[in-house]
Amino acid sequence: MAMQEIYIRNATDTEARGPYNEEQLVSLAEAGQVTAETLIYDAAAEQWVALGSNADLMGIVFPEKKKLTLKAKEIKTLNKPDEQAKAITVDDMLAAAEGRTEETSDKRDPEIAMMRAARIGNWSLIAALVIAAAGAILPNTDALMSMDGGKILAHPIVILGILDVVLSVLLGLGMVSLYPFVRFRAALGLGFLGFIFYAQGLSLPFLCALIGSVGVYLCTIFVTLVPVIVAGAAAVVGMGALAWYNLAQ
Repeated sequence: MAMQEIYIRNATDTEARGPYNEEQLVSLAEAGQVTAETLIYDAAAEQWVALGSNADLMGIVFPEKKKLTLKAKEIKTLNKPDEQAKAITVDDMLAAAEGRTEETSDKRDPEIAMMRAARIGNWSLIAALVIAAAGAILPNTDALMSMDGGKILAHPIVILGILDVVLSVLLGLGMVSLYPFVRFRAALGLGFLGFIFYAQGLSLPFLCALIGSVGVYLCTIFVTLVPVIVAGAAAVVGMGALAWYNLAQ
């Protein structure tokens, strides 16, 4: 933990003190203001832990040779209390750790941003697939409820809708390993519906199918926030417009 900023508090305190460096922490320990039970904030674990649970820091703050020769003396700490200063809260420290403050914005962890973008992409996919399933199944409910294979095959778009339902459920359960299959579904849907609409000269639904399918495909690839938002919007809007067209027929 060398050279890092350390925040401390007692178990009964509601606000943290700091930041301190290791030398200042040693001074506080010699003055009796810090003990092994004092809580320190572990930024990696994002939780408060007892100082005594950190062997490395304990060895610095309470070295064995100093334990044997410890003498009470007046210590002038480097940190002077400032009554005008705003107290540091746990939320402030978490925001700093995530790079959401002005001082730490250039130290933002890229993995956190990538995970946030991935979640947005996943939920955009689920929404787009649910909408696409509604547009494919609802106009052909009679064929599906008949459980007649011949009628269902006569409306193959129903099969695509069922596939969308299954994929949306599995993605909702966190099975992102299905992304390659989702890309295949996007290509299959565009090829199948695109051919039908193109053959019938229906340019508007063809454009909707194109935008929605491309959006679904890109949601499984992008891992940065802005491209994911654009791809997610394209997937939802395209599939929504296509579903509205199918339901209006």
